[in-house]
Amino acid sequence: MPTTAPNSNAAAPATPGGNATGPATPQDADQLIAAAIQEISHIATLPEITLKIIKLVEDPESTAQDLNKIITHDPALGARILKVVNSAFYGLPGQIGSINRAVVLLGLNAVKNIAIAASLAKLFRGGQICPQFAAKDLWTHSIAVGTCTRLLAEKVSLGLPDEAFLAGLIHDLGIMVEVQARRSKFVEAIEKMDATPGLTLRNAEQAALGANHEQFGAALCRAWKFPVSFSYVTGFHHRPMELAQSNRTLTGLVHVADIVAATSKLGFTRSIETEQIASELLQQLNLTQAQIDEVRVAMPAAMQTATGLLADGSPA
Repeated sequence: MPTTAPNSNAAAPATPGGNATGPATPQDADQLIAAAIQEISHIATLPEITLKIIKLVEDPESTAQDLNKIITHDPALGARILKVVNSAFYGLPGQIGSINRAVVLLGLNAVKNIAIAASLAKLFRGGQICPQFAAKDLWTHSIAVGTCTRLLAEKVSLGLPDEAFLAGLIHDLGIMVEVQARRSKFVEAIEKMDATPGLTLRNAEQAALGANHEQFGAALCRAWKFPVSFSYVTGFHHRPMELAQSNRTLTGLVHVADIVAATSKLGFTRSIETEQIASELLQQLNLTQAQIDEVRVAMPAAMQTATGLLADGSPA
């Protein structure tokens, strides 16, 4: 996945063009985003072991042995990683009985992505935040988008099934930043949407919080030192065409998956801004409507598999 910077029109502005309704300046937005990210680190974040795994895999000199040493300190996480590796998700021949073997077959990066996915459910706890929003509904939607992104990636022969799944799973991570660090303001944004027909969630967030979930999500990805491709996904999944074409594929697939999941009424659906997928984007992704329809049919079974794999520790 190319990781060059977005084009000049796609730089992640604190106030996305055409979507600002709040008075915050870019400097104000940067400060409030930074404060929220700092606050979330004291409320609920990825487990320390997962952050260690991310750091280790970033080191070009790290080995499967190094990764195995870290994961052995958390047998439950190790078991869940092997559960995913041995599932239909990968369809590998025979049973994989060790993290070392999983790394040999899949690579350090894939095992890291599986570890992150296995750790994310804890962030989506919080129950019913307000009548219109429950964290478990966002988790359901996130699994749906992850599943759909993976299936779409197969259609366009992107490869990297774990990266595609994780990209979809984290696309709305910024909403959880808002819920955990600025809950009352997030509820205010949801109420603004109810009071103003046609108002998008991003616009409502901008008015209530001074920033939106794309910005919060991209900032959290940077803080966690995720690959830049994931910052693009969280920061541009509603507007993938604003990215440079070389950076657009994964984010574009997540954008399509987001619409497919929402129009299929899977979990929290109010974040999407259109039910139409731009023909220009489909053309660039080399994706047809027939393929999308096939993915929609395949989603229930694939989503059931993914939900089962991530069930341990999932939100109530």
